[in-house]
Amino acid sequence: MKYMLMIFGKQSDYEAMGGKPSDGPAWTPQDIKAMVDHMEAINNDLAESGELVTAEGLAEPAQARLVTTTKDGVPVISDGPYGESKEVLAGFWIVDCENIERATEIAARAYRCPQPEGAPNYPVIVQPIGEAPTP
Repeated sequence: MKYMLMIFGKQSDYEAMGGKPSDGPAWTPQDIKAMVDHMEAINNDLAESGELVTAEGLAEPAQARLVTTTKDGVPVISDGPYGESKEVLAGFWIVDCENIERATEIAARAYRCPQPEGAPNYPVIVQPIGEAPTP
């Protein structure tokens, strides 16, 4: 069964990773390398086990757009889909593994990602990917 493992963050986390302290300490290049090495190790292990479907890290929320429409269907576009204090999806894995316990095990490993002391650490959400209903 497929599962989506979601990691979250805030705009301020992206800024901290860019070297600007905000809600937490500024990340150093060594902090970034440790995080990337951790994520790459997970990806490599999942690829080797055949469980990795895909994984991506998302760009900072400041680059996102919120799109709605008027009643007439005219697109209404605004910068940033979330308030500054809201967490957003920062990255994800889609894995195809035996059961939710295995998906949870992978999520726990992702959660243990190294980061600077005092940086916010968000939970990893594991959600099964639904299958389309059969007609």
